[in-house]
Amino acid sequence: MNILVVGLGLIGGSLCKALKKYTYHTVTGCDLNHDIENAALRDVALDNVFDGSYKGYDLIVIALFPEASEKFLEKHASEIEKGTLITDVCGIKGGFSDRMKKISESVGLRYVGIHPMAGKEFGGYYNSTADLFVKANFIIAPFADSSEKDIELLTNVAKEIGAGKIVVTSPENHDKMIAYTSQLAHIVSSAYVKSPELGLECGFSGGSFQDMTRIATMNEKMWADLFMQNRENLQYELDTLISNLNKYSEALKNGDADRLRMLIAEGRELKEENLRHRVGQPN
Repeated sequence: MNILVVGLGLIGGSLCKALKKYTYHTVTGCDLNHDIENAALRDVALDNVFDGSYKGYDLIVIALFPEASEKFLEKHASEIEKGTLITDVCGIKGGFSDRMKKISESVGLRYVGIHPMAGKEFGGYYNSTADLFVKANFIIAPFADSSEKDIELLTNVAKEIGAGKIVVTSPENHDKMIAYTSQLAHIVSSAYVKSPELGLECGFSGGSFQDMTRIATMNEKMWADLFMQNRENLQYELDTLISNLNKYSEALKNGDADRLRMLIAEGRELKEENLRHRVGQPN
């Protein structure tokens, strides 16, 4: 295929590198920062730099923040050749996907959103890597009337760049699950590092500290946008977490060791059951 990737940050840059390393597709890249475009050319992450024409592409991947993705499509949809498949890599779907679909179909384009579950502590093209998606979960979020051919095309791309478990689900279910599996974890990490002890942790921390704080370096502009667009699902998960945390707090305040052991055991048993379930799931 002839593929255009718009936005050469961590995900867009990694996608270009992965496509060049693992496939025979022709890859064109587009970024507002022309130095980044030239760096991608030097890295052989691209075959071509965008020349201003949106004609002749089989697939256009918009790898921008959600708000920027919408604005890009609104501005350029009419310039894209009719019948082209449009996708995005945003961590939000739901209403966002509804709007992207409406814009696309108004000018004869096809749209299905995707969400590769891959990332790093730090973003940007210079942190991108061809192997970012290897064994990563990969979500495809079509609509009820989306073409099976489009779903198959995106599934094949995911497989080609090394994705592990590929899940096809609705935009609404994507947002419900991501509120729990991703967005809540980012809020917890951000809140966790606000302890006054943070500056004194050196020499006292191990893997658990690193696991809890790794994603606190998230980009505030992008993640605030993601949180707000999914705020109802995320609020539910946050309220559930706070309710559960209060149970541990009450046990400590009351000096109730039996209650504390019971709460810890509940968590262990739930995670053990989750692990057993995962072992039985196909990749």
